[in-house]
Amino acid sequence: MRQQWTAAGLLWLVGVALRITILATPPVIAMIQADLGLNGTQVGILSALPVLMFSTAALLGSLLIARFGAIATLVVGLLIAGVGSALRGAMRDVFMLYATTALMSAGVAVVHPALPPLVQRWFPKREGFASAIYTNGLLVGETLPVMLTIPLLLPLIDGSWRLSFVVWGLPPLAVALVALVLAPRLGAGADAVEKPVGPVRWWPDWRSKPVWQFGLVFASVNSIYFACNSFLPGHLTAAGRADLISAALTALNFGQLPASFLLLATVQWLERRAWPFMVCGVLELVCIAGMAFTADASTVLFAGVLGFLGAVVFTLGFALPALLGSREDVARISAAMFTISYCAAVVVSVASGAAWDLGGSPRFAFLPMAFAALMMIAVPPTIRFQDTRKGDTRGAGTV
Repeated sequence: MRQQWTAAGLLWLVGVALRITILATPPVIAMIQADLGLNGTQVGILSALPVLMFSTAALLGSLLIARFGAIATLVVGLLIAGVGSALRGAMRDVFMLYATTALMSAGVAVVHPALPPLVQRWFPKREGFASAIYTNGLLVGETLPVMLTIPLLLPLIDGSWRLSFVVWGLPPLAVALVALVLAPRLGAGADAVEKPVGPVRWWPDWRSKPVWQFGLVFASVNSIYFACNSFLPGHLTAAGRADLISAALTALNFGQLPASFLLLATVQWLERRAWPFMVCGVLELVCIAGMAFTADASTVLFAGVLGFLGAVVFTLGFALPALLGSREDVARISAAMFTISYCAAVVVSVASGAAWDLGGSPRFAFLPMAFAALMMIAVPPTIRFQDTRKGDTRGAGTV
């Protein structure tokens, strides 16, 4: 029991550390733009770089896990993320800022596929609960920089956005040290620190049906989240309600936290089932339509409910590789899932912008998000939730 509490605490801390450096940018983006003289396009590139790295460097994570093990990959990734964040504060031009942002994001990306193997090894038969712990930490990590940077951190460091990146780079370094010291002592997970013996597979099988099923489910929630954050402010501004932007974005992002805490107690009744995904997909369609056709207090309500639903799908979707994949394949399945999902997030964001331009109204930007919600309804019924994994009736087979 003591070992499992340690494992749970480590998963939560890793989740927090993986988002702190990413979400440290939005609160100081205006300061960066003024200091480095960035135009709108350059700001857009800076914001898109983490998502692009999440989609590409996840495959590198699969390779590192195959060669060195999940714990070693996790520690190295966290170190890169922390150092990359600190280096951003020393950059004097936008191109070096791009380079260090890409480095930091790559560190985060290689850790993503390392978590499902550890969840599977540390919490056999409780993968959904362990995934809920990790995603709760991740959502808390998204919240802390947004809440604390402007009112608390900046006054302590003379308003320096550069030093803020250094400060927010410290937690990943600390968590890497904790993982290095504690993870080898976690019983069933101790084998994860060893270099794998014999030939191992790391490149995903792109012909595998479950790879695309998991990837599309995860893509639906990521696409809606990123696109809504990007285009909801434009919709409210065009409707003459720019005063609602802060409240709507706060509701969208903070609405995830109640769902995450609730899932810690209820995930065992929702995992291995298609209907929670489908119900969330239907309700997300309602919320997307509600935001598109309103610009008042109800828009804030729709955004908050959308954030809540997104956290449910994110948690259940993240657990799929650990729940349904075989031990030898779970890392490469996870890498493929992250690659597909974050590529789709970029595509949907671009499509939303194009729809806005072609339709002549920001309301049209919500159409690609609606198509993403349809994936959440259509794909889960095709997933084989009951199965044969090495005599176990828990999974969806070897992928």
